Amino acid sequence: MIRVLIVCDRALVRAGLRRMLDGTADVAIAGEATDPDEALGLLAQSPSEVVIVDFAMPIKDGLDATAQICRNRGASRVLLLGGYADQQQAQGAFEAGASGFLWKGADVTELLDAIRTVERGGTYLSPQVAAGTNGGSSDGERTVSLDALSKRELEVMCFLATGMTNREIAEQLGISVKTIDTHRGHLLKKLQLRNNSDITRFAIRHGLVQL
Repeated sequence: MIRVLIVCDRALVRAGLRRMLDGTADVAIAGEATDPDEALGLLAQSPSEVVIVDFAMPIKDGLDATAQICRNRGASRVLLLGGYADQQQAQGAFEAGASGFLWKGADVTELLDAIRTVERGGTYLSPQVAAGTNGGSSDGERTVSLDALSKRELEVMCFLATGMTNREIAEQLGISVKTIDTHRGHLLKKLQLRNNSDITRFAIRHGLVQL
């Protein structure tokens, strides 16, 4: 069994990764941490073979977090999760000690392949990164980093993707319907989407919600 520790300050991203890995026979989530210091504490108590580190964190970014974890818990293999299929980010990840670089547009098959590869002692680089592209979807949707969204926008997107109305979301979050509509407008603009159906497809593709 490959034990995986997720290090990310965003609860929705951690939940999305957990949902993607749930039910996998040879991979188990060993824990979740919001920063590298918390991660090191968890690793000291219960070692994990693979540590997934989010590139975008507010206090210490993924590169600093990777370097800190690799210095102090060298037995764990770090898989850095980048918002873009960016070769410069990937190079920085490997220089910091990561064993793999995976972009957030990856599906569950690629995620599992990356985890298994680095756990065996190999090095993983998303094919889209190696090609220097952000990939793309079969229906022509533009691939956009989740890092472009605020935490509130991510929350609203997930609620919209489950079929909730603006009024229902407003009641859930304790804010006005007008504010929800503003967040929805920002989502459509930032992600270059057209409607709620596009938002739902985007959220499912990025592992934030499930059908």
